[in-house]
Amino acid sequence: MATLKTFILLAALTGLFMAVGFLIGGQAGMLVALAVAAVMNIVSYWNADKIVLRMQGAQEVHDDDGRPVIRTFVRDTQAMAQSAGLPPPRVYLIDSQQPNAFATGRNPRHAAVAATTGLLNVLTREETAGVMAHELAHVGNRDTLTMTVTATLAGAIGMLANFALFFGNRQRGGLITSLAVMIIAPLAAGLVQMAISRSREYEADRRGAEICGNPLWLASALAKIERGARSTVNQRAEQNPAMAHMYIINPLAGRKGDALFSTHPATANRIEALRRLAHEMNLSDDGVAQHRGASGPWG
Repeated sequence: MATLKTFILLAALTGLFMAVGFLIGGQAGMLVALAVAAVMNIVSYWNADKIVLRMQGAQEVHDDDGRPVIRTFVRDTQAMAQSAGLPPPRVYLIDSQQPNAFATGRNPRHAAVAATTGLLNVLTREETAGVMAHELAHVGNRDTLTMTVTATLAGAIGMLANFALFFGNRQRGGLITSLAVMIIAPLAAGLVQMAISRSREYEADRRGAEICGNPLWLASALAKIERGARSTVNQRAEQNPAMAHMYIINPLAGRKGDALFSTHPATANRIEALRRLAHEMNLSDDGVAQHRGASGPWG
C-alpha cells in the first residue's frame, strides 16, 4: 500500500507540474515540465532525505557526543528503534528554538530522524522519547518516502508557479493566467499533501505510544510543542513551507496565520486519542503530570 500510495501521489504531482508548465509555456512548456518532473522523481527517490535535511540545516549527532543530553537522546532513540525491530536510524539535530521533529528516508534501512534544539530544551526525557517514538513509527509504517518525495515535488511546483508571474504566455491569458497558476498550483499541491498527512499522524501517534510504552509521554509532549510552535518562528520551515507536513506539529504556526487547509489534525484531538489509549492500557496520568512544568536539560 505504501508503494502504491507513493506512486499515485507522484503521478498526481507530476500532472500538476505538467499543467503549470502548459499554462506557462504551452505544449513546449508542458514537455519541459514533464522532463524536469521525471528527473526530480528519480533524484527525489534516492536523495530526497539528504535534500530535506540540508534544507533544514540538520547536523548529524552520535552516541559518543560530548554533550550528555545529546548522547542520551541518540542512545534512547536508537534503543527504541531496536525494540521496535527497526534498523538504528541516523539522528540529526536542527538549530532552531522552536520545538519540533520529523523523520525522513526512502525506507527503514536509510531512515533519519531529526529534532530541533528547542525540542530538547523544552521537553523532558520521557516526552522526548514519546516524540522520537512517533517519528520511528513513521519509519516503520514507511510513511517517510511518501512524505519526503511529496515535500520536494510540492516545493518545486510552488517555485514553478512563482515563475508564472514573470514568464506567463501572453496568448493564454497573460497576467490573469499567471496569477491563477500562482494561486491554484500550490493549493492543489497542498491538497495532495493533505491526502497523506492527517490519517498518518493518528496512526504514528498510536504506534509511537506502543514503541515508547506510554501514550501520555507523547500527549504531554504534543501540548508543549504546540505552545512552542505558536510562539516561536521556525525560519527554515518558513523558507520551505512545502516541508511543513513532515514535522510532528505544523512548524508554520509561529506566524499566527490561520491556514485554510491544515496538513495536521488538531493537536487537542491527538492528545485526546492518546489519553483514551492510555486509559485502555490502564496507565495513570500521575507520573506524567509531575513533569508538565519541567523542561530541559533533562534531570
